[in-house]
Amino acid sequence: MAKKKTTEKKVAKPTRAAKPAGRQKWFDDASHEPLIENYARQLDSFIETMADGVVDDREIAAQEKRLIDLMKEVEPLLNDDLHAKVTRLLCELTAYDIMQMCHTIQEARPKTRFRG
Repeated sequence: MAKKKTTEKKVAKPTRAAKPAGRQKWFDDASHEPLIENYARQLDSFIETMADGVVDDREIAAQEKRLIDLMKEVEPLLNDDLHAKVTRLLCELTAYDIMQMCHTIQEARPKTRFRG
């Protein structure tokens, strides 16, 4: 029996950086820069999504599902104090990511205006 070809991407699992010996540091000790983005860039799901240079609605939905599933898994494990801290961490990380994206877009804009 012939196998059907599918266009659906497989469920991504973290790659080499996901489970090193010991804990993954969240920031660099020397520079104090966050390392989470570096880990995210090594996820199979991220690599596969970025491979064609286009992020489509289906890929966004799949990432959202992975995020929600992980949040549902982790949230019940946290006591109230730790839940509040992790919630703040997630909000600060999201704000940082948005600011970084906006800064990158601003830096890419031409510095001069066309005067024709």
